[in-house]
Amino acid sequence: MDRPTIDHRGPEFARLSAEIFEGLGPVFGTQGPVIIFPSSGTGAWEAAIVNTLKPGDRVLMFETGHFATLWKKIAERLGLSVDFVAGDWRHGVDPAVVEAKLTEDRQGAVAAVMVVHNETSTGVASRIPQIRQAIDRARHGALFMVDTISSLASIEYRHAEWGVDVSVGCSQKGLMLPPGLGMNAVSDKALAVAKQGGMPRSYWDWEDMLKNNASGFFPYTPATNLLYGLREALAMLREEGLPAVFARHARHAEATRRAVRGWGLEILCAEPAEHSNVLTAVVMPQGHDADAFRAAVLARFDMSLGVGLAKLAGKVFRIGHVGALNDLTLMGTLAGVEMGLTIAGVPHRAGGTQEAMKFLCDSAQP
Repeated sequence: MDRPTIDHRGPEFARLSAEIFEGLGPVFGTQGPVIIFPSSGTGAWEAAIVNTLKPGDRVLMFETGHFATLWKKIAERLGLSVDFVAGDWRHGVDPAVVEAKLTEDRQGAVAAVMVVHNETSTGVASRIPQIRQAIDRARHGALFMVDTISSLASIEYRHAEWGVDVSVGCSQKGLMLPPGLGMNAVSDKALAVAKQGGMPRSYWDWEDMLKNNASGFFPYTPATNLLYGLREALAMLREEGLPAVFARHARHAEATRRAVRGWGLEILCAEPAEHSNVLTAVVMPQGHDADAFRAAVLARFDMSLGVGLAKLAGKVFRIGHVGALNDLTLMGTLAGVEMGLTIAGVPHRAGGTQEAMKFLCDSAQP
């Protein structure tokens, strides 16, 4: 990214854009359009809504964690009627509930089903293919929108094959970049709905973006230097191969979970089939504050662990294992956690780091 900013109306920029759009499709699992906004993931959430829905539309959403709750707040502020299924922040979306809710909706009032694939606040990954199957079993025509902000390029994702209409992504997780690029992968169905209506929009308008993207440009000033970084991130993913990227994340996640269990601590995610390969949220023992523990680790080892968000504040800490990570970096992280548990006086069993190391050695590629 550290290079001169070129003319975003010139031929060199058009070549940069073409390379990026070609590379993004396989990451989302689509041959359809992927639209890039200069924004955070929050902007990409809003773009998904304003292009396809209108005030008063009913949508089905699920309380899987802090970020699902934030997406719901945006939907409400934009005038949508949200059926928000309560959750315990330890489980993902239940496909049976999706099917039941849509089967009850005989008038087809639900315009969209909106779920978070990987809840960054909880370390829980919802099962997107099973949710798609539930929608199909209910024979419902609702749009299917999925937040892939922390799962993209880290956990297997197939926008087209899984019948997703709008996938929301961003730059700062599996794509290994700073924040600043928000993305929507869109289906033909979503594009058709957007042409028929949606809400008033300018900055977030898909049609305007796609019209300009066709020749390699954007309707307004793009985040050029972040696009340089995105081109390199896509090249890195191609070089490793997406199946190998997903396998690496799965292996590091399992090593982390073995460490947590070795310490005698509890993983927040209660359903093994929904364990996230992006991060692991760890429950603090009763009577101990997660933030005090995190502060001790930061002060002693200059290592920052993820904070517990909203209703999980002070109750959990989060270990990230996402992006450009290798075995040695993960082992350093887990060693820092185990030493921190001792320094902070948190009750635990010794040896969790050793459990992770044994697993990484046993599962290492020759």
